[in-house]
Amino acid sequence: MKGRFCYFLFAVLGMHLFSPAMAQQKSSYVLVIHGGAGTILKKNMTPEKEAAYKASLKQALTTGYRILQSGGSSLDAVEATVKVLENDSLFNAGKGAVFTHEGRNELDAAIMNGKTRAAGAVAGVTTVKNPVSAARAVMEKSEHVMMVGPGAEKFAKEAGLEIVDPSYFRTESRWKDLQKALHEDSVAAAKSNAYTNPGKFGIKNKDYKFGTVGAVALDQQGNLAAATSTGGMTDKKYGRIGDSPIIGAGTYANNQTAAISCTGWGEYYIRNVVAYDLSALIEYKGLSVQQAGNAVIKKVGDMGGDGGLIALDKKGNMTMSFNTEGMYRGAITKDGKIEVEIYK
Repeated sequence: MKGRFCYFLFAVLGMHLFSPAMAQQKSSYVLVIHGGAGTILKKNMTPEKEAAYKASLKQALTTGYRILQSGGSSLDAVEATVKVLENDSLFNAGKGAVFTHEGRNELDAAIMNGKTRAAGAVAGVTTVKNPVSAARAVMEKSEHVMMVGPGAEKFAKEAGLEIVDPSYFRTESRWKDLQKALHEDSVAAAKSNAYTNPGKFGIKNKDYKFGTVGAVALDQQGNLAAATSTGGMTDKKYGRIGDSPIIGAGTYANNQTAAISCTGWGEYYIRNVVAYDLSALIEYKGLSVQQAGNAVIKKVGDMGGDGGLIALDKKGNMTMSFNTEGMYRGAITKDGKIEVEIYK
């Protein structure tokens, strides 16, 4: 009888010790990342390439986590995390960025401080090794929020950032992607008739463009930050800029709501002001970060767009919402537990 009573007492204590509230508290997230969303199917992935993606995501998470664990700021964490992914040619950001129609690598990035809502962004840069650092320099060393093209490159150089030859960003796989896109363009042009099927200038979404990277973090002081970096869309023309460097569209952070980084068909994220919309749903409607994330991705999908996002709120709750077949993504909790996923 005594044994049964002890077992019963242990069971009750166990239920208390591992209550859902405590489990939630224990698993609070401090850093969430993405490496792009799109048609990412296991049947198209070699075991070696899948392992490489997961290793890179884990390295990025570990880099940012070390900063947070030592009491560093969320801004430092998201910048360092994104730099790891910018330096990895697997992703469409920094080295390994996709090519424009003219055969150039044009890079965009943004960063935002959730405590002050200060923000910085660069777009269309071709010589800055780490665009996310240029975005931070714009935020902290200028009176502006966004700089583009040669002006942004001149500023980055004056700010002491590493400048590289444009050839640094080139990879053979991205060059082949461009050749494929150019071929498809020429075939489509041959079939169309300017009078009966005028169409629109520019290009439609092509699913081999995914790879934008981003990070959101919560530090020990309770401050949120977000950063996003991308090479944009394969075969993009006319100086096209997507959502990544646009504050409120692809990147946003507010200590009172959440930090958000988006990836996907940028035109739809701009038109839906996705990152800010997620924040507003939390602030004005009281939605959870997961509910808000799902709601804004549904809006993108309903309009015809695709992609995903990551978001982290001030309590360490996170979401990874997407409407594609997969999204390179990962998260780490405050106790150091790493989670990495690729497929839906």
